[in-house]
This record gives sequence, C-alpha cells and structure tokens, in this order.
Amino acid sequence: MNAPESSEALQRAERQQRQAQIVAALQKVLPQGALLWHSEDTTPYECDGLTAYRQRPLVVALPESEQQVQDVLKACHALEVPVVARGAGTGLSGGALPHALGVTLSLAKFNAILGIDPVARTAVVQCGVRNLAISEAAAAYGLYYAPDPSSQIACTIGGNVAENSGGVHCLKYGLTVHNVLRVRGFTAAGEPVEFGSEALDAPGYDLLAVMIGSEGMLAVVTEVTVKLIPKPKLARCIMASFDDVRKAGDAVAAVIAAGIIPAGLEMMDKPMTAAVEDFVHAGYDLTAEAILLCESDGTPEEVEEEIGRMSQVLRDAGATAIAVSRDEAERLRFWSGRKNAFPASGRISPDYMCMDSTIPRKRLADILLAIQEMEQKYALRCANVFHAGDGNLHPLILFDANDADQLHRCEKFGAEILEVSVAMGGTVTGEHGVGIEKLNSMCVQFSPAELEQMRGVKRAFDARELLNPGKVIPTLNRCAEYGKMLVRGGRIAHPDLPRF
Repeated sequence: MNAPESSEALQRAERQQRQAQIVAALQKVLPQGALLWHSEDTTPYECDGLTAYRQRPLVVALPESEQQVQDVLKACHALEVPVVARGAGTGLSGGALPHALGVTLSLAKFNAILGIDPVARTAVVQCGVRNLAISEAAAAYGLYYAPDPSSQIACTIGGNVAENSGGVHCLKYGLTVHNVLRVRGFTAAGEPVEFGSEALDAPGYDLLAVMIGSEGMLAVVTEVTVKLIPKPKLARCIMASFDDVRKAGDAVAAVIAAGIIPAGLEMMDKPMTAAVEDFVHAGYDLTAEAILLCESDGTPEEVEEEIGRMSQVLRDAGATAIAVSRDEAERLRFWSGRKNAFPASGRISPDYMCMDSTIPRKRLADILLAIQEMEQKYALRCANVFHAGDGNLHPLILFDANDADQLHRCEKFGAEILEVSVAMGGTVTGEHGVGIEKLNSMCVQFSPAELEQMRGVKRAFDARELLNPGKVIPTLNRCAEYGKMLVRGGRIAHPDLPRF
C-alpha cells in the first residue's frame, strides 16, 4: 500500500471511529428510527438546492421535540461535533451543506402550527412549517403571511428566518425580518434562548434582527411567531413589455421616483420569459427584450388609481405594450411565470447556478448588459429574473455539472457578477444567503476588520464554532489567497473594490 492509499485508509478508519462515537451518544437521547448513519440513508441530505456542491453527513438526527433537539446539541457540544441545522433543503447557497465529520440536524418533523391569534394578527409556528401553509391556515380569518419566496410551497419558516428570505411582494411588505416578532430555540451548547417579543418591544438588547439572516450560525431556531396581515380586497397586475433592457431598468426607477410602492415589481429578460412561457404559458410577450410585472393591491378604488398612475409612468418610460389583469385568474397566470422561473430553467439546462446580488435600482440595465458580455466571456448562457423594485438580482447561469470545465467557468461567471455588483454599489447577497457559495465574494465586499467583527458575533453565541462551521465568514487566509488569484487573473478592475 503506497502513502496516499495508506493516508486514505487512515482517514476512513478515523471517520468510522468518530461516527460510532457520535451514534452511541445520540442513541441515548433519540428514539429508534430518528438517527441515520448508513450511506444509503444519509445521501439524500448531501446538498441543498445548490446541487453543484455535495457532502454526505457523518450522521443525520431527526428529533421530534424541543427536548430532543436540546439533548442532541448538548451531546454534540460535549464531543465537539459540528452541527448543521436543515429545514426543507430548498436553499440556494449551500447553507445546509453537511459537515464531513458532523451531524446534520433535520428539523422536518417540527411542522405544527401551534396557534393563530386573529385579533393580535399573529401565528405561532414550529420551524418546519412551510411558508405557504401559514397563509393557508390564516385564510379562514382573512389574513395571510406576506413574505412569499418562489419556493414557498416547500420552504420552511425556519429556513426563511435563517436566510432572511423575501419574495415578489417584499418591496411593499418587507422581508422576513420585518414580519417576525419572536424566535426561540437553542444555542450550540443546548441553552434555551428567545429573541424578540409579541409586544412592540422586548427588554434588553434587540438581537432578533441579528438572529434573522444568521444562516444557522448562532442558534438552532425551533419556534417562530410571525405577523399576519389582512388579505387585500383586490389585487391587479400590469405586464409591461420593453424593446430595450435599459428602458425597462429606467422604468423601475421611474415607478419608485413617482412615489409609488407597488405590491410587487419584478423584471425578466428575454431568455427567461421564453423559458417560462414554454413551461407555464403565462401569456408573456416573447418579442420583448424585457418585461415588468407591476402589482397593485388594496381597496378597489386604491387599486384603480394606482394602476392608472403606474401605467402612465410605464408608457412614458417607453413600454411597447401594457396588459392589465382583468380578473384574479389572469393575475395569478401573470405571476405563474415568475414563480416558476427556476423550474423552467431546469427544463432547458442540466444544471443552473442562481446568483443573488443586489444593486442600486438605477444600475439594473448596466448589470444586465455586463452579464451579456460575461456570457460571451465564459461561453455560458444566463437567464435573468429580478426583484426589480429593491434591486435584487437572480441571474441563472446555465451549465452542465458533469462537465468539470463548465462548472469551473460557471463559478467564475457567478463570482464576477458578484464583484461587479459590489463595484456598482451593491452587495453579494439579497435573500439567498452566503453559505459556502459566496465565501470568496465576502472577501470582495468586506475588509479584514469587518470580517473579524462578524467572527466576534459568532464566537459570542458559539465559542467553539460548532454551528454550521466553514460558512458565511471566510478566513483571512482564504481572502488573501482569493485576492492574489483575482490580481493574477486581472479581475480587479474597479477602483472601489478592496485590494485585500
């Protein structure tokens, strides 16, 4: 046996020994059937929605109660075993990618709606409740939960809290952080914690916003109290076509500048509209270079007035065609294309990588044109869909993960989109999180001092750094190496990007 084979055999033996140790500890606190460690059982947990990166977990725990979650965390903390919490696995940044020597903590069984208070307009739910299920349960009271990610039929509220998810209506109604009142759960050491309050304010430091969007790095959330709002009496949607992406981008800025805050304001380019129209037949204009979906909701009088104002702004901005939904069925049909952008892209490509940067609204056309140049540079197609109202981009780079060269080009393509977004005054993520996908890009946006401050917050909650380690915050060594690579490749072309 040569040296590499000997090293691999040693690693396998160490892994098996560690696995046996963890299984023995967790079997004491979990019922039979709530622990998986054979490869055929753990393989389904090897990735989230970012399928380009995979890693089988050493062990998967499936607790059924908060007590069991606490016991699992205490056992793992005592053994210094990394823990990665997982919901429905719909995330798109590798946030739920397992640790090779750790435990994946599946919270799928925490799927109960614990209570709805129609007077206070709140719902108390377990972390594994699906986003859409909250609105379905609240519908009987004329209420709903506003944040609506495209994956809302499957994604869980715990995952929404971890990523601070938004959706097509986040422009008017806000992100998860604006619609959650309280979360409770456990630290890495198994200590119970609660942040926020059902009251207007909570005593002590307001750490709720720190927890929301922390990507499972600070605590494991098991229960969430959300705000509910009344369902609007009427909603109508405008579909506006443009023969030029710059006109469409300028139209977005013009709508906001007119003092209008639509319930939803989304943009799709020509490749994306072609993909979704073939999939759901939403009635999109396939001759347009870009289309905008602009929604108004409220009382019938409010909607009529706002639709009229938006239509005029869009015409003045150069819209070549405007269609307004005539009834609820047509409104839902207009939105069906946008909601199915990701699966539609999956029909035309073996794989896709969905990026998630934000830019100032006035730069929408600039980033689209820059992405078109990158398509030529990396010889890969890209279809674009935007939460245009708040400048959140979702370019979907189409590639074949079975081709190593295509995967490499895709990664470089995505990284350059993020770099250019930062150079334009934006950020590397809007709602999908950093996970493992954007670790290098964090080096582009933040200075070493800023990253160290983030690590300080992490250590304050999780001193041993056992919760979701290796995600979100890159090491300084990683940033230094990435900076050298960019300089060698001539990729730092913008004076406002850091030089590491």
